[in-house]
Amino acid sequence: MISERSHIAQNIDRLNERISAACQKAGRDVGEVRLVAVSKTVGLSEIREALAYGVRDFGENRSPSLVEKQDELKADFNDIRWHFIGHIQSNKVKEIVGRAALIHSVASEHIALAISQRAELMGVRQPVLLEVNTSGEPQKDGVSASGLAGLLDLAMSLKGLQVRGLMTMAAIAEESGVRASFRALKRLFEESRDSLDVHEKTTFDLLSMGMTDDFEIAIAEGATILRIGRAVWE
Repeated sequence: MISERSHIAQNIDRLNERISAACQKAGRDVGEVRLVAVSKTVGLSEIREALAYGVRDFGENRSPSLVEKQDELKADFNDIRWHFIGHIQSNKVKEIVGRAALIHSVASEHIALAISQRAELMGVRQPVLLEVNTSGEPQKDGVSASGLAGLLDLAMSLKGLQVRGLMTMAAIAEESGVRASFRALKRLFEESRDSLDVHEKTTFDLLSMGMTDDFEIAIAEGATILRIGRAVWE
């Protein structure tokens, strides 16, 4: 039995209030912004608490954890949307495709091809985001801004992919640097969308950016998906 007003419930309430306030400040509809609770550091009991208070999107960065948690919870909750947000290894693609409602971290042509091939074998189209390194920091994954057009062209041509938009992680910097990372992704998103045909534009609509320490800036700069861990669980 979940205790009344658990700390996770209180965290979710506070987080929703902050998201609503940030949307209002930015002149945006709160319905445009989706919270993905990054569950990579927590177990099933914590996820069940979040589910009890309305969260339905969860993010994992390791395929074994995604598989285990999805299999454990699917009997009781058939409406969970699992997001894969971590670095993708080629030999793990088969564990992710068809399980993830959205893969956020397609950062190379090699991985795009591997995901598409697996998806075609399964008879599905896998929704993905292309990850862009907008900070220029070498420790971060992601295609460069200059390499995005090539990756987008390839990904759009692959029958097993449905390219839904872009993802980035902000620079490790003061607010101006964080904002610059998000603003760069929004500009690249708009340029990419302008390059697509009318049909492709209708489903290229997602910007995944913003975490616990910077999600309000991300909302101001156009994020539609927030990947938040600590503010939900701690």
